[in-house]
Amino acid sequence: MPELPHPIRVETTALCERVRAQLGVEVAALCRRYPRHAAGIWQLVEALTGLRRTGEVRPTATGTARELRGGTWVGRYRIIQPLGKGGMGVVYLAEQCEPVRRQVALKVIRAGTGTDQVLARFALERRALAVMSHPNIARVFEAGETSDGTPYFVMEYVPGVPIDEYCDRARLSLADRLILLQQVCAGVQHAHQKGVIHRDLTAKNVLVCEEEGRPVPKIIDFGLARATDLELVQQSMCTEAGIVVGTPEYMSPEQIAPEADIDARTDVYSLGVLGYLLLTGALPFAVPDRRRGWFVELQRRILEDEPPRPSLCVELMGKEAAREVARLRRTTVHHLVTQLRKELDWIALKCLEKDRNCRYQTPGELAAEIGRYLADEPLEAGPPSAGYRLRKTLRRHRKH
Repeated sequence: MPELPHPIRVETTALCERVRAQLGVEVAALCRRYPRHAAGIWQLVEALTGLRRTGEVRPTATGTARELRGGTWVGRYRIIQPLGKGGMGVVYLAEQCEPVRRQVALKVIRAGTGTDQVLARFALERRALAVMSHPNIARVFEAGETSDGTPYFVMEYVPGVPIDEYCDRARLSLADRLILLQQVCAGVQHAHQKGVIHRDLTAKNVLVCEEEGRPVPKIIDFGLARATDLELVQQSMCTEAGIVVGTPEYMSPEQIAPEADIDARTDVYSLGVLGYLLLTGALPFAVPDRRRGWFVELQRRILEDEPPRPSLCVELMGKEAAREVARLRRTTVHHLVTQLRKELDWIALKCLEKDRNCRYQTPGELAAEIGRYLADEPLEAGPPSAGYRLRKTLRRHRKH
């Protein structure tokens, strides 16, 4: 692959993927004009361009894609070991030897999954990461194809652990956990400004590593991302209609509904679920035993039930469990419940509103609200009484 400056590489990649998406649209329109000859039209298009009909399997991406062993070279990257698998791709730890020596994460399509739909989602993730540049989002370095035609892209390797695990291992206080959540909000806000909705913001998709002695959360896995700007939408036309994609416990009501209709505020809901977990050690809605019918039950609860207040969640979880949750937050159960009651309850429940018009409308709004809480300022989610605002003002001045 030729060496090009990053902005030019991004623009060139975007152009090629835009042309490919537009070609698919125009071929589909041609087939609608001549429905009896649709199969022949697609055969000719495939012969001329390699583009195949949506939903069909592309042999070059499925027939030859395989597990990569340690020591295998992909371009200028040497595979070290697998890091993880998803429904769409496999991520490997790899080493780049030139022009700089560093460890990277290399993601390739999983063997046997290369439908045009999956390839389109893979291309969208690559494109989405390429247009983003934020300290709380894993960076993409390069994209290409293996010798057998399997697409891959190379991104920043984040040697971290899921954010909830990091917080518990370090026994972070509620305030320190909220500071990390603020940074995650900043990364998601950047993605939204670039026209990308994540759709799968979970604890395992936010890794925390330490840089210069301080924890930095990094958002990973945009494999389920959905586009909101025109250029990216052309690549995400194959988003699964009527198919639930994502981690059910983190899904907003509109995402888990039978006919999903989502916008960027679905990520705000997921951030609320993540915040709830960091505060209480529990999810607002969960089905402990995934027996037959568990998803339908979880779906019903998310769509119909009100989530328990975080303070109430801790009170109801049992003495031993509550003591452990409090210990991991360097406090007592009584003090934890007191800290959660009212203001942090208000923030969490506003994120988890079933009516998205009643939530914080952007991750930036949520981050600002967390900032107000940490600064002991009146909250937008709080009751607008004069007494409440006066108490906040007096408390803030006593700190100084």
